[in-house]
Amino acid sequence: MRIGITCYPTYGGSGVVGTELGRELAACGHQVHFISYSLPIRLKMSDNIRFHEVEVLSYPLFEYPPYDLVLATKMAEVASRFELDILHVHYAIPHSISAFLAKRMAERPVPFVTTLHGTDITLVGNDRSYLPITRFGIDESDAVTAVSEYLRRRTIAEFSTRHPIEVIPNFVNCGVFGKSGDEGFRRRFAGPGEGLMIHISNFRPVKRTGDVIEVFAKVREKRPAKLLMVGDGPDRPRAQYLAETRGVVGDVHFVGKWTDMERLLSVSDLLVLPSELESFGLVALEAMASEVPVIATRVGGLDEVVREGKDGFLFDVGDTAAMAETALMLLDDRERRSTMGRQGRARAKEAFSHQRVVAQYLELYERTIAAAS
Repeated sequence: MRIGITCYPTYGGSGVVGTELGRELAACGHQVHFISYSLPIRLKMSDNIRFHEVEVLSYPLFEYPPYDLVLATKMAEVASRFELDILHVHYAIPHSISAFLAKRMAERPVPFVTTLHGTDITLVGNDRSYLPITRFGIDESDAVTAVSEYLRRRTIAEFSTRHPIEVIPNFVNCGVFGKSGDEGFRRRFAGPGEGLMIHISNFRPVKRTGDVIEVFAKVREKRPAKLLMVGDGPDRPRAQYLAETRGVVGDVHFVGKWTDMERLLSVSDLLVLPSELESFGLVALEAMASEVPVIATRVGGLDEVVREGKDGFLFDVGDTAAMAETALMLLDDRERRSTMGRQGRARAKEAFSHQRVVAQYLELYERTIAAAS
């Protein structure tokens, strides 16, 4: 197939999933065309992958450059020039609207799939000024998927959409993510006898990075440990300040954006994910594939991924004391940590493998193309 993919090229889950899906499709022999304003962070070019940059020009008349219109134009151009079979857009706003316009503009109308990832529904789309157009983009899509049952139900309830929504979960390549015995790499962050905790996010308020620091500070009061804070975003300065005021800044590594996430996870002991909301929790799945138990909040679709007491533990939002107590228990009990890690990896392989989920998307593409023709 000839497939166009549009996603945000940033550090968020929707961009990661869109990029990884494109890479897997290309590895299967399909032609994949990425269309976005910059090269996605995790994208590695190959023979079957092409990137088309959406260039937004500044013009005095426009206070805000109309990215959605330029994107629609580029989508239509790529669809016509390369005879795309289907467009797959990740994140509803503005991508589904741009795809709708591109479908009307292209020489040969190309069907499009919209995948809902979370904040496009729970934050952006739920704003009254965006709700009608988000609903329109969903209803005008040729196919719609959501990454969790939680997100599917919430979309239907809050947007009263007419279009059926299929659940196709996020996925992980267990051939890439796994446990590592690279002690030399681990020693760059933690010494002998020190636990190594990790948090990965875009450092936005919904991720509650301050709670990560609080959990770690409570752990650090009882035992030697280090914390990896991976990613970047608006709450990073606040998290750094909190680490200083709690007296743990010397034990926290703010490593910024990191491309080979699998390497960091492979040497970590625990993932801390105290988010206010997660529609799926891709980083939790990647941790499970790396045999890293998950300490997270009982929100959104996380309980569809993490099994309480088997792959990790789920807590109420803000309960940093209970999270810290459990983190201490796991850091002190290597055998239980290893058992949970193995169980998490087995679940990742069974329920969320890249082969299984990519096959679901391919079957959806085939149905959508057939229906459109």
